[in-house]
Amino acid sequence: MNSSQLVARNARKYPQAQAVIGFEGSLTFQELNDKVNALSNGLLERGIDKGDNVCLFMPNTFEFIITYFAVQRVGAVVIPINAKFTLDEVQYIVDHCEAKAIFAHEIIFSAVESIEKVPLKIKTGEHAQNWESFEQLLALSPGKEVECNLTEDDYSTILYTSGTTGDPKGVLFSYRNILTVAQMIAVEMEVKPDSKMLLMMPLTHSAPLHLFLMSATVVGAAVVITPTFTPDLLLKAVATHRTTHFFGAPVAYLLTAQHPELKNYDLSSMKWWVYGGAPLAKEQIDLIAERFHTDRLTSVYGLTEAGPSGAIMLPEEHGEKTGSIGMRAPLHTELRIVDEHGQVIPVGEVGEIVLRGEGNMVGYYKNKALTKETFIGDWLKTGDLARRDEEGYIWIVDRKKDVIISGGVNIYPKEIEDVMMKYPTIQEVAIIGLPHREWGETVTAIFSATEDVNSEELNRFLVDHLAKYKIPRSYHQVDMLPRNASGKILKRVLKEGVEQV
Repeated sequence: MNSSQLVARNARKYPQAQAVIGFEGSLTFQELNDKVNALSNGLLERGIDKGDNVCLFMPNTFEFIITYFAVQRVGAVVIPINAKFTLDEVQYIVDHCEAKAIFAHEIIFSAVESIEKVPLKIKTGEHAQNWESFEQLLALSPGKEVECNLTEDDYSTILYTSGTTGDPKGVLFSYRNILTVAQMIAVEMEVKPDSKMLLMMPLTHSAPLHLFLMSATVVGAAVVITPTFTPDLLLKAVATHRTTHFFGAPVAYLLTAQHPELKNYDLSSMKWWVYGGAPLAKEQIDLIAERFHTDRLTSVYGLTEAGPSGAIMLPEEHGEKTGSIGMRAPLHTELRIVDEHGQVIPVGEVGEIVLRGEGNMVGYYKNKALTKETFIGDWLKTGDLARRDEEGYIWIVDRKKDVIISGGVNIYPKEIEDVMMKYPTIQEVAIIGLPHREWGETVTAIFSATEDVNSEELNRFLVDHLAKYKIPRSYHQVDMLPRNASGKILKRVLKEGVEQV
C-alpha cells in the first residue's frame, strides 16, 4: 500500500465526499484524484519517473496536496521545502538531493525564481522564463488513471530538518514509515471519515504532513487548509468549516487565547486540540482550556526522524502532570530512557529517550555514518534527556547537545528557562553556555520581555528557585530571539552573537 493508492481508493469509495476544503472552495475525492492523474501524466511525459527527487516549494494550498500525491503516483520521491526558506536554503536542498524537478507557488515564487541546476521547473499561475505553468500542465495532460504499484518499503519522502546546529539533514522515509504514524494518529485520536482535520501548520513539517494529512487520507476524512496561521484564521476556520482536529505549536494556542473576540466564535465542533513541539506549563494549559472552553487538549512528543512519533498525553492525563510528555509511547512505538550504553536507567535518573517502531526513518539521505551514529540497534536516539517520576510520567530535562558543563557539573538550560518564564514580564528566554577560562562554560541568559528588566531583581527572583550554581552569570535582554523557519530558537546564532567571557 502507498499513499497514492489511498487517494485512488477514496475516490472510488467516497467520490462526492469533500477531500480538501479551503476558504476559496473545495475538492471532492474524485476531483482530487482526477487532478492527481492529470499532473502525474504530465510528469511522466516530461521524464519524471520512479526514484527521481522532486521538490515542492509551496505553502498549504490545493496545489501542494495535488502535487504531493502526483509526485508519489509516478514513483518519484517528494521533498517539501519550508515556504519561508531563502534562495540559498532552497538551493542547498536542491543541490543536496539532486532534484530533477521543482514546483513553486506564485505567492512565494520570487524567492526561488533564479534557482539553478533543476531540469524541470513548474510554477502556479502564469508561466515565466524557464518555468512551466502548473495550470496549463494540468489542462494539457491526459486524465487517464496512472497505476502506482509501489510497496511499503519503497521510498516516499525526504524531509529536511531545520538545521539549528548546522546544515539541514535529509530524513528519508518509506511508505511503511509514513503509514505507520498515520495509522497511529487515526487510532489514538479517533479519526473517522466524517472528521475534518484543520491544517494550518506548514505541511513541510512532519507532524502536519505525516500525522494529520496522511491519517485523513488513510480513513477518507477531509482536510481544511489555510496557507498560513493567524489567530483570526484559526477561529474562522473552526467556526466556518466545523473542524474536529487541529495540531499546532504552543504559541498558536497562546496567541489565539489572547484574541479579543474568541468568545464570539463557536468552537464546539472541535474534539481534539493537539499541541506539540514544546511543553505547556499548567497555568498555560489552564488559560487555554478556559478561553477555548475545552477539556480536549492533547500533548504529542516526537521528532522528525521518528516519523514523527514518541509519546502522547491524553486530555484526562493533564492536571498535575501537565508539562510532562505523558507516560507511554503511542500505537506502533516503544520508548525507553537509557544511559550512554543503551541500558534502561532507574526511575528518577536522567537519561536519553530512545524510540523503536516502524515509523522510524530509513536514515539520513546520503549520510550513512550519521545514520549509524543515530541508532543503537533498531532504537533511535532522540538527543532528548529525560527522567521518569514515580507514577511513570516522563519529564524532558533538556536537549543533550544543550547541556552546559560548568566546573564539571551538568546544568540543564531548560530547568533555568522554565523558572525564568515565571518572571512576570519575560516573554521568551534561551539559556546558553559560553566558554569560560576557568569553569569551562558559564551560564548566560538571553531573553525578551514586555518592559526593561532589572537584572539584579531578576537575579534575586532566581535565587529563590534555583541552586546557586545554576544562576546565570550574565543577562542579555533583546527585542526578539532568533528562530529558524520552524520556529525553533537558534542557540547557535545566540552563541555567535554574544560576547564570549
